[in-house]
Parts: sequence; C-alpha cells; structure tokens
Amino acid sequence: MKPAAIKTNLRNQQRVDVSTEITVERPDGCCLTCSVANLSRTGVMISCNQEAVKSLIPDQQNPAPGNWISVKTRFSVPVITKQPVSIIAEGHIVHMRRIARNEFQLGIQFSDFENNGFEYVDQYVAKLLADSCNKA
Repeated sequence: MKPAAIKTNLRNQQRVDVSTEITVERPDGCCLTCSVANLSRTGVMISCNQEAVKSLIPDQQNPAPGNWISVKTRFSVPVITKQPVSIIAEGHIVHMRRIARNEFQLGIQFSDFENNGFEYVDQYVAKLLADSCNKA
C-alpha cells in the first residue's frame, strides 16, 4: 500500500475570498482579463476559461517547480475609505487546476510590486481577515 501523498500548502499566508477582475499580462504584452477567486499577501488565485489558460500556459500542464511562467497582474483593492487603489504586481503562475469543463484556477505567486502595492494588498487582506473574525 502506498502512503498518502501530502499536498503542500502553496501559500503560507491566509487567503481571503475576493470577487474582482484582474488583468494578466504575458511577457509578450498580450493581456487577458480573468476573475480573482482569493487573495493573500503573497499571491492570488484567479479563475479563467480554457481559452485564457491556453494563452497563458500553451501546453496546459501544471507548471513544474522552478519552471514557472512569468506574468504581470493589474487589479484594484479598496483600501482608503472604500476608494479603489490600482495594484501592479509581477509574479509567476505556479499552479493550475481544472474546476469544471471550461473553468480553471491559476495560482500566481507575487514576486514584486510597483510603488506601495504590497502595503495596499497587506492592508486590504488584514482588513478582510479582521472583518471575518468579527463576524464569527
């Protein structure tokens, strides 16, 4: 009998459910619009259709460790009194999974933020986590 494989947590930060659009830009400048499923301080899980996946991951295979796909992301978060702030972050597609026939989730690990992007994401995630604790 084989031992059960332990699936490692790909992100070591708490995730918050978020529903917003995100633009994902490939290194060649091609941009795609997808939806954010959840967000953490270190990454984002996006939902997209098969056509978008084919554009971002031509072979449609889960990226191997160290062979990640570089992308640039653009999305907004409301941090200052509900006013949206634009976030631009470089990152790598590190995970892919099929959810339904034409729905996939891609995990993007952030590698670099422009300007104060990290602080804004950090504040937004902290606020959503605090709100969820207060409701419990």
